[in-house]
Amino acid sequence: MVREEFAQHLGASSTIWIEPPWKMLLSNKGILPVLWELYPGHPNLLEACFGPPPSGMASWVRKPLLGREGANITLHGPGADIETDGEYGEEGFVYQALAPLRQFQGWFPVVGSWVIGHEEGAVAGGIGIRESNSPIITNTSHFVPHLFQ
Repeated sequence: MVREEFAQHLGASSTIWIEPPWKMLLSNKGILPVLWELYPGHPNLLEACFGPPPSGMASWVRKPLLGREGANITLHGPGADIETDGEYGEEGFVYQALAPLRQFQGWFPVVGSWVIGHEEGAVAGGIGIRESNSPIITNTSHFVPHLFQ
């Protein structure tokens, strides 16, 4: 958000921002190789690195460090690459092992979820389902929100 055109107005705004600044750290894809280095082989992580992918990684994704909504993504698999355009990447890229999405009747769905609270008091807030006819989900993909009450 701080890199967007309107960011110059954020500090002068009377809006009270609730989202904590530490989330900027977690939205930076640079955390992926760091987590892999700290916890190699963890079942909830995919192998990731800052440089070109290791020769043993046949299928991978290249993601811009500060990208969002599927912009500037490259999916590389044996014999085929899929790329998206965008304005991210000048800050660098990370490479991550590819975990291919399942396809259902020509569509690739992704479920995103969020919680409210933390630790023992956390409760499910809702989910959003995005789907695209491409394995790269973008800001133009179909979106269906679900609220838990």
